[in-house]
Amino acid sequence: MAFGWIDEQALLRRRAGLVRTLRPRPAAPPLLDLAGNDYLGLTRHPEVAEGAAAAARTWGGGSTGSRLVTGTTELHAGLERELAAFCGFEAALVFSSGYAANLAAVTALAPHGSLIVSDAGNHASLIDGCRLAGGTTLIVGHGDTEAVRKALAGHDGEAVVVSDTVFSVDGDAAPLTGYAAACRAYGAGLVVDDAHGLGVLGDGGRGAPYAAGLAGADDVVATVTLSKSLGSQGGAVLGPVRVIDHLVNVARTFIFDTGLAPAAAGAALAALRLLGREPWRAARARAVADGLHARLTAAGLEAVRPDAAVVSVRAPSPEGAVRWAAACRSAGLGVGCFRPPSVPDGISRLRLTARADLSEAQLDHAVRVIVDARPEHGRPSE
Repeated sequence: MAFGWIDEQALLRRRAGLVRTLRPRPAAPPLLDLAGNDYLGLTRHPEVAEGAAAAARTWGGGSTGSRLVTGTTELHAGLERELAAFCGFEAALVFSSGYAANLAAVTALAPHGSLIVSDAGNHASLIDGCRLAGGTTLIVGHGDTEAVRKALAGHDGEAVVVSDTVFSVDGDAAPLTGYAAACRAYGAGLVVDDAHGLGVLGDGGRGAPYAAGLAGADDVVATVTLSKSLGSQGGAVLGPVRVIDHLVNVARTFIFDTGLAPAAAGAALAALRLLGREPWRAARARAVADGLHARLTAAGLEAVRPDAAVVSVRAPSPEGAVRWAAACRSAGLGVGCFRPPSVPDGISRLRLTARADLSEAQLDHAVRVIVDARPEHGRPSE
């Protein structure tokens, strides 16, 4: 039977407790949300919603084509200018998703014969970019600057180091200054995914590269998503003008993909301008994350100290994580549930995302629910 192997794979997933299901949410979800990535609480902000609506009224429902044909509007160009200026880079290029932006950056900047040094904790989009690129990929230990140096020292040609700035599973930050120093010692480029740093880290939320003093450097390229702190959808690559021009000419996920819908571009631009006027949102998101961590650890849970807005809580097993998340949901709290293969170390977790608009009372309530709902298996272990 065609595709008969799919049934066998489904059975194996069920036995391992790794079945994933879609849960459509209503327009007004009844849950207190600590699962989504709306770090600044802007997705439903009136200015952001109106930015999307006004763009749709002006430009229509879609971009009508690829960016090089009809998919680039004045709105896209304005978003790129303001995003680059806000983050401290020379130029930006907007894509239909952060995933597409990462594929573009890695594949276009790692040609045949080059070396790609990739942090073991990187997001799937960076991993897929490495797989699709013409270069040879060497995976190094998570956050291991010395391993990066050794990898670069053993290669004579073009090289690029690829890393998240804030890792999506545990919310820990990469040693960006160490990675940059290693790159400069051996003439390599640095490509970083700032999906979880933009809007949270740096002066007023300008991102992790800005905070590390790397924004605008001619050997640093950053990617961002518009779907987290900016409450919209899409992604972008930030870097020197010559790098952006190179992507326009060679990046397949730019050349052959339909441009970002005007409504998404309008929402992202409105959120970016709002963040510029209200920089306190970045500090508040970090404070909420710190508050969650402090409360959870005081309650005896094993939580990773956050470097940005993600708080990770260790679960006893894949099945235990699912039960824990379901119990939280039944009590009115939405939390993320990360299991293999989404976690690089095989350890299942609850993943909580801080939001700048959460009150102290909401944090107290969320922690009570999580503690009361935890599986009765003692200290979590895998």
